[in-house]
Amino acid sequence: MWRDPGTPADSFYEVRPECTDVPKSKFKIKAGKTLSVRKWQAAFSPEGHLDIGRTLGRIHRGGIHPLIRGEVWEFLLGCYDPKSTYEERDEIRKRRRDQYSVLKEECHSLFPLVGSGKFITAPIITEDGEPIQDPIVLLQTNADNPDGNGPDLSAAMVKETDKKIIEWKLTLHQIGLDVVRTDRTLVFYEKQENLAKLWDVLAVYAWFDRDVGYCQGMSDLCSPMIMLLENEGDAFWCFEHLMRRMRGNFRCTESSVGVESQLNNLASVTQVIDPKLHQHLETLGGGDYLFAFRMLMVLFRREFSFADSLYLWEMMWALEYDPDLFNNYEDPEASSSEGSKKAKSIRQYGKYEREYMKNGSKSSDAPLPISVFLVASVLKDKSAKLLTEARGLDDVVKILNDMTGNLDAKKACIGAMKLHKKYLKKAKKT
Repeated sequence: MWRDPGTPADSFYEVRPECTDVPKSKFKIKAGKTLSVRKWQAAFSPEGHLDIGRTLGRIHRGGIHPLIRGEVWEFLLGCYDPKSTYEERDEIRKRRRDQYSVLKEECHSLFPLVGSGKFITAPIITEDGEPIQDPIVLLQTNADNPDGNGPDLSAAMVKETDKKIIEWKLTLHQIGLDVVRTDRTLVFYEKQENLAKLWDVLAVYAWFDRDVGYCQGMSDLCSPMIMLLENEGDAFWCFEHLMRRMRGNFRCTESSVGVESQLNNLASVTQVIDPKLHQHLETLGGGDYLFAFRMLMVLFRREFSFADSLYLWEMMWALEYDPDLFNNYEDPEASSSEGSKKAKSIRQYGKYEREYMKNGSKSSDAPLPISVFLVASVLKDKSAKLLTEARGLDDVVKILNDMTGNLDAKKACIGAMKLHKKYLKKAKKT
């Protein structure tokens, strides 16, 4: 029987010719497995209701075609309700785009470089609110205007007393430094306008979510949104919905790092499913699992090729999908009633979510994110090597770093699901 070998997804995310050491994607677009443009369009009723159960099944089997990835992600991340109509989504989209424009204009009034097509990589303000006239900033703001006709920063270069504005302005150069380092192997980011778009979205987000602001790693999460969604407002809200899941990882206090709770969960899971490995890691001084910090913070962006990391993300979101996601975000009080959950067909939930429902865990503690089991699965696969070759934490980091570009997203998800099932069984007995 003939099987479609698939088309590599790399052609949709062109790599700069001089970057020869970039890992090739293992994800292939396969007819009959990958959610295609045709299958996606056929999943909607004439009014625009989406058959989310069938869509999740298709994503589980073979991911999403790059041409429709952005719009499918908007549903997976809860930007839209699958039960909504085309008309209702158009209204929501317009309202959100308008809201983004207002936020961006507010940021532009505080620092005119926002929305100008330029960005900065040097500080513009001290912690005391004093402006910094850095020559690099002057050069970057007038890069295309040697006669000095760039954005007028004079109004922004005054003593600032508002703490919120000072904190926001202090992050702007850090965002710029991260933007120029993010996905720099891709042709897409050779264009100044795309770099500026990424900087704008992150700068506006830092102003919008002042509790979290901006932290390193957010540019890795936001970059795909800029590439997949042409409208900047749509990209912003898609990123904002992803951050609703992830923002806990970025919340830091003087005594703890946001991702610490997930690292503690990872330690608990590993202790249950591979006690020997957990004991060995503790002996090496790695019982805090800080070596897995990056994997959880940026959702494996560095461990997989660009195309494979996107495939992994959509697999994770499809497995974790909850049909109440949109309502939980839009109207948390109304959607908290258990009756609304029972009315839904179980096929509208992702497979990972179903396991929790089957085991009766849905009503008690919030489910652990599948990302914790993905890291646990990677550690389990490398268990023998870690036990025999790791004599210190440096060895642990080296063994895990050697996996970069060699992991298979689908196998990783299957492994995570198996471990999750095993963990739930063992946890029930204890």
